[in-house]
Amino acid sequence: MKLLLTFQNTMKHLIPALIFALSFLNAPSRAAVQKPNVIIIWTDDQGYADLSVHGNKDYQTPNIDSLALNGVRCTDGYVTQPQCSPSRAGMITGRHQSRFGHEENPPNDADARYGLPLTERTLAERLKGAGYVTGHVGKWHLGHHSTQAPLARGFMESMCVEGCFDSVEAQTQFGQEARETFKTRGKYGVLWRNGVPEEMPGYVGDVVAHESAAFIDRHHAEPFFLYVPHDFPHVPVVTDEKYLKRVAHIADKARCDYAAMMLAVDDGVGQMLATLRKHGIEERTLIFFMSDNGGPSDGRLPCFNTPFTGNKGGMSEGGIRVPYFVQWKGTLPAGKVYGRPVSTLDIVPTALAAAGIAASADVKLDGVNLIPFLKDEKSGEPHERLYWRYLRRDLWAIREGDWKLRHDKRTPPKLYDLSKDFAEKTDLAAQFPDRVKLLEAAYEAWVKDLPKPRWSNDNGVE
Repeated sequence: MKLLLTFQNTMKHLIPALIFALSFLNAPSRAAVQKPNVIIIWTDDQGYADLSVHGNKDYQTPNIDSLALNGVRCTDGYVTQPQCSPSRAGMITGRHQSRFGHEENPPNDADARYGLPLTERTLAERLKGAGYVTGHVGKWHLGHHSTQAPLARGFMESMCVEGCFDSVEAQTQFGQEARETFKTRGKYGVLWRNGVPEEMPGYVGDVVAHESAAFIDRHHAEPFFLYVPHDFPHVPVVTDEKYLKRVAHIADKARCDYAAMMLAVDDGVGQMLATLRKHGIEERTLIFFMSDNGGPSDGRLPCFNTPFTGNKGGMSEGGIRVPYFVQWKGTLPAGKVYGRPVSTLDIVPTALAAAGIAASADVKLDGVNLIPFLKDEKSGEPHERLYWRYLRRDLWAIREGDWKLRHDKRTPPKLYDLSKDFAEKTDLAAQFPDRVKLLEAAYEAWVKDLPKPRWSNDNGVE
């Protein structure tokens, strides 16, 4: 009897312990249940062909290339406008910027009327509300007023190198001395750390790389959203000798400078990836890489948009089709090439879906969750149509499947079959008039309810 009581007493304590231990064997790991991190890496005025994964031979971009080789390379990835600020406005909200009148770059003014309207929610605001730590490192260009600064638009940390409070008219609360410091030290003289100006602590390309990696270091144990909009390779040209030495074989001085800036971006991507791996969280991180528009044609930047024609500012493929890579190791296939049209509008719904966040029913997002398409769980076109409008310049375009209709400044629209003519050399409008009418009607139905742009860079607020 005594032995039986001892056995029963032992089992009474042992069974709960065994159950507790076994629960760990069946429970998913913390990495499996924790929401994925989200990183957006966004270059400025980069040419489509200026990556080695896209055929560039002048220099190598192994870290950026790795995002395509370890993830999905979308060959038909588009921005929403061939210009810096509206392209960012569409991407960061998931809503086409023409829906809220942000159709071109705002004037360099601290007036609250200019910039991303407060009626729109950013991805940072949505993820912050779901428990994410949110960080911004780099350019901003979505408004100079304090109500439109990164810290007011959902970012808990911000290290802004340009386009936040860099104009001499902006943010008087920081004092005349800070604004004079900017004027005397040039475009990259000031780093605005969480809204407070300080002297730039080094070469701006290295500062962006360091601050991005440091953010990951600080927040690796919690879900985070990191937005890294580089100001490179946009003018003015800002180089460092250590990068110039690596591309000294390039005879053309301007191309050498451009390459040096691209190497700084690539090294920064490498630092971020190394930091993710150091903490064992790369497979728990969804990463997007793209440019804000195609490379410009003004001669100051020797960039290449091949195999496409056209440049920044226009609706040809060279102005709106950009490098577009999505990596999520262990979830998305590695090395996949996806050939259907996708948009930077898709970043917000894709990130929200990955994080398990339902989009607000009262706000219409214009993008789609790309994950099922990139995993071949969903067939067909992610978008029935994609639209572009730049009203002041009298430019617009629409793409449906492989057909693209493009209107340029009071000339009759031109029709292209991009499956056979991605360089847009052969206008098929005369051969397919019914197709032209259908696409024109679809475009007119889309613009019917759009507001006028909220400002013009020529005349201020309209």
